[in-house]
Amino acid sequence: MSRSRATLLRVNVPEVRYAKSGDVNIAYQVTGEGPFDLVFVPGFVTHLELHWKMRSFAPVLERLSSFSRLIRFDKRGTGMSDRISGAPTLETRMDDVRAVMDAVGSRRAAFFGLSEGAAMSILFAATYPERTAALVVRSAFPRTLWAPDYPWGRTQEDYAREIERDLRIFGPRAQAREAVRVISGNLGDEDLDSVVDLYRFGSSPGALEALERMNKEIDIRHVLPAVRVPTLILRGSEDTIVPIELARYMASRIPMARVVEIPGVGHLAFGKPALLVVDEIERFVTRVWESGGWEESEPDRVLATVLFTDIVGSTAKAAELGDRAWRELLGRHHEVIRRELFRFRGAELDVAGDGFFARFDGPARAIRCARAITENVRELGLEVRAGLHTGECEVMDGKVGGIAVHIGARVAKEAHPGEVLVSSTVRDLVAGSGIRFEDRGTAELKGVPGEWRLYSVTESS
Repeated sequence: MSRSRATLLRVNVPEVRYAKSGDVNIAYQVTGEGPFDLVFVPGFVTHLELHWKMRSFAPVLERLSSFSRLIRFDKRGTGMSDRISGAPTLETRMDDVRAVMDAVGSRRAAFFGLSEGAAMSILFAATYPERTAALVVRSAFPRTLWAPDYPWGRTQEDYAREIERDLRIFGPRAQAREAVRVISGNLGDEDLDSVVDLYRFGSSPGALEALERMNKEIDIRHVLPAVRVPTLILRGSEDTIVPIELARYMASRIPMARVVEIPGVGHLAFGKPALLVVDEIERFVTRVWESGGWEESEPDRVLATVLFTDIVGSTAKAAELGDRAWRELLGRHHEVIRRELFRFRGAELDVAGDGFFARFDGPARAIRCARAITENVRELGLEVRAGLHTGECEVMDGKVGGIAVHIGARVAKEAHPGEVLVSSTVRDLVAGSGIRFEDRGTAELKGVPGEWRLYSVTESS
């Protein structure tokens, strides 16, 4: 029996429990009895039990648990959570986090997002500020691939080579150890073997490839200004994936963010370097706690997806049918829309004649709702156009307003009969959802500065 297997048998680990998120079981652990909750959002592949068997990582979990109630989970498709087909979107991952928080009775928490987990943590903080007291991200990147206005991303070719390298983890053990050494840095033999075991037990070749292909599409740059909680951006000085300029770029766009660079730490960290990271986390979140950061207050701004719909040719249809028949048809139209809003967790905010205004906490749900509405109202002999935009909204008496709402309304005006039209922000946030788009080019939206690239939804799974 190898040393790592012997260790696996004799180490006691905290109990793993499960929270239901839709029809998927999400494995989670809670450790520590600190005065506040800290949700650890992991990157890449995890396994709740095997983390405690890693000599260089268990002390990190113990330290985090020493000053907080630490809440950890395996994202769906990895670790001890249910396996799924494909990979979860950021929106779905947010649902899973809320399910875990609800299961453990956590109303508000600080978030620590690592690597790819940072993007989801940022999106969560902007979407659910009432549940987020503070945000720490490490080795964070808001977009994965290179773009003309984003020079820090990887090229398509580089990313394809990374996937090919990572899949070697599932080959002969010597090959797997070499792949992990590239990912995790300079580790001793025992630690290297434990990380190989972590990836192999926590995933599979198909699941890993699906996850990495989904992560390739991440782009949350538009979300950064909507984060309104105290934010700490951590970067290791030896990080070869996330340059310091990228950390500063993020800090310049998140209103309450600052950057701390930790000497001698790489993209991932184990052992003593990892404990240096924990020191910074403890100082930051404790300071937020002591300053009253967990006190509940109604947020005045929130990231939301707004949906506008209206009936095409409603005036002519009303004249054709007459007042009474038109009122009856309009009533059935309203019933269809309200049924779909309920189904997709949308909140009706206003109705003006034949037009609906609604809000969603996830853009993929909003798109699927809009598609269902446009398809189902055809059975009534009606055509509806729909427009969506995701942005930071002002919250006023349970409703939302501001420039993001105006943009959503203007996008809807550009839609053709039966079409669901979205802004580029919406399209960027639904990576991995299976939703397909057709580029409709740029448009000038009345009353909104600049040109906006719009996309027509062609398919929603």
